[in-house]
Amino acid sequence: MAESVPVRCPSCRREHRFTAPSYPCVCGAPVAPRLDPDGTVTPVSHRVWQDDWVTVRCEHCGRSGEWPRPEVGCPCGTVLRVPVAEGRDGTGRNGSTDQDTTAAERTSDCADAPGGHAADRPPFRSVTIRTALDAVTAAALYLRRLGYRRVRRADQRPPSGIGLAARGVVALVDPAARPAPLRDVECLWLTAMTESADCLYFSLAGYADDARARAEALGIPLFLLDPTGTPRPVNAPAGTLDATGTENRAP
Repeated sequence: MAESVPVRCPSCRREHRFTAPSYPCVCGAPVAPRLDPDGTVTPVSHRVWQDDWVTVRCEHCGRSGEWPRPEVGCPCGTVLRVPVAEGRDGTGRNGSTDQDTTAAERTSDCADAPGGHAADRPPFRSVTIRTALDAVTAAALYLRRLGYRRVRRADQRPPSGIGLAARGVVALVDPAARPAPLRDVECLWLTAMTESADCLYFSLAGYADDARARAEALGIPLFLLDPTGTPRPVNAPAGTLDATGTENRAP
């Protein structure tokens, strides 16, 4: 059962009851960060990628993954970051050990090893998209389900959108309200070429006709993120990847 703690806004002094959200692990079990009832709630004044994520271990399979750090919006307009009990039971960005990470990687490698089939993967459990961070979370969850491991923020920042990366792949998450343009598709492809990696594109608003045509020619999988957070293949490469996972992708 998800934890619940009292949260008092330091700006207006309103008190809220906050329940930790749960996210689906690649094994299908729900994962939720452990909250620290004695910690200090902090207002979010500006966004830093490293501060938006926290490492949490799945109690069912032992995998450690990066999940959105808990936050709550106060009616006064302040966004509050809820403290997490970092370091307890191997959770928390600064609490996981090398031994924990190695064990999680071994488990993930066995579960996602080449040769599996889509039927062997658990059903995708989506995250409702309300913010750009939700879109990134949905894309990261989907990449993990496909078999890509250690999904992280891409080292090279894209011209627009948010870049994700894992071993052998780079992905672009585009939360803009306009269809993805040709330029962004081509920039993603060039980035993948320099990294000797595959690439995927996730868009909330679809794709311009010339962008979709170029992606088809280059073999770039295009996905549409619907409001429920479920990626929908919109071209043939995406349909193939969705059906087979990473086992038939080029090494």
